Amino acid sequence: MARKRTVFFCSECGGESSGWSGKCPHCGAWNTMVEETVTGGPSRTGIPPGEVPSPVPLGSISLQEGERLVSGLEELDRVMGGGVLRGSVNLIGGEPGIGKSTLMLQVSALMADRGETVLYATGEESPEQVAGRAGRTSSMREGVSVLAATDLDTVLSCLSRNGYTMLVVDSIQTLYSTDLSSAPGSVSQVRHCTSELIRNCKTRGMTAFIVGHVNKTGSLAGPKVLEHLVDSVVYFEGEGDRVYRLLRAAKNRFGSTNELGVFEMTSEGLRSVSEVSAYFLRRDDAQRSGTVITAVMEGTRPFLVEVQALTSTTRYGYPQRSVNGMDSRRLPMLLAVLEKRCGMDLGNQDVYVNVAGGASLADPGADLGVCLAVASSRLEKPVRKGVVVSSEIGLGGELRPVTHFDLRLRESLSLGFSILAGASADADRSGDGAEGYGNLFDSIEGLLSDIREKGGDWL
Repeated sequence: MARKRTVFFCSECGGESSGWSGKCPHCGAWNTMVEETVTGGPSRTGIPPGEVPSPVPLGSISLQEGERLVSGLEELDRVMGGGVLRGSVNLIGGEPGIGKSTLMLQVSALMADRGETVLYATGEESPEQVAGRAGRTSSMREGVSVLAATDLDTVLSCLSRNGYTMLVVDSIQTLYSTDLSSAPGSVSQVRHCTSELIRNCKTRGMTAFIVGHVNKTGSLAGPKVLEHLVDSVVYFEGEGDRVYRLLRAAKNRFGSTNELGVFEMTSEGLRSVSEVSAYFLRRDDAQRSGTVITAVMEGTRPFLVEVQALTSTTRYGYPQRSVNGMDSRRLPMLLAVLEKRCGMDLGNQDVYVNVAGGASLADPGADLGVCLAVASSRLEKPVRKGVVVSSEIGLGGELRPVTHFDLRLRESLSLGFSILAGASADADRSGDGAEGYGNLFDSIEGLLSDIREKGGDWL
């Protein structure tokens, strides 16, 4: 009989320790050590005798391109790098109720239309519930088989008996192995079940999607160790009261991690949104102070977002700084540039910045939009009509060039805007809709409407 022992796992990194400690010795996280009972003995994931691999010279390894499986969901294919690579294991994560199961069911149906045989293993729903969702989303296919099971051995046995080419596990927290005595969803169970699934799928050349819920710290399926095991990690994001969902790749061994996919949640399932700018923009003719349209890049895709700012006289001893949709540490730096280089008094002002539509910006090209929005709100002057801005701002107040300026300009013109304003070094053109500025002070004077209408200095 195998000997049982007690070990401690870190819920953040999955690291194992023989004793409890307040701080994880592997990743340094505090209060994350969880006690679990495991069975000793050799692991089933070990290499069988006689199958020890031998080293191969790097130059003798033949390069293989690999087959891309186009799902038919354009936004998913974009995020995955042009399609899902056959034989890859992909982790799909998101908060409960965000639409992961709907996405996986639609992908299964579309893959079945292309000749794939899919095993949909669910531990959260009954076959009748899955069939009901398939009926609502028009995903009923003969090539998709539903297995309601939570036992890992049952899933692996079904894979070995049938010639499936694709596996969907929904979700990894519900799966358990009898080799371990810990409860389903624990660190050891999640790690062991994922390792077994990867080993079996890689051996058969089978494409797999593993669904994992996001916990309160934002980690996929608990331990971060899962992200190292799989080929790609994709986050499905969105707000419960919004109809749009965002798909981002946090890891992709076969493509870029900078792409963004946008879906619309409808009564008939998820629909790919190709016009991303139309989602983030609210088009009307009203000009408001504190609102600036900014051109940003996500991977190879340009789109426009609306940056909003509000300034008001503080009623507290310390002015408030609040930002939603971008790095909160960057806002104080940009406000300091406005005060130091442009002479704008913000010391007694509460400043609130919001990126409309729920977008999350990491592109430094949004700097000029944030500064102009704050200046517009502070001076009560709207930005000139038909203007889009995009430029990084240095500590000296200079406007620095951004990448893919031509793509940003083309996207702005296609949506009816007449001018894309940015750094003069990257926008030194004539007659093509670009308008260049050298520093932040000049851009505020040139882009805010009637800034000197009273005849005095706006400072």
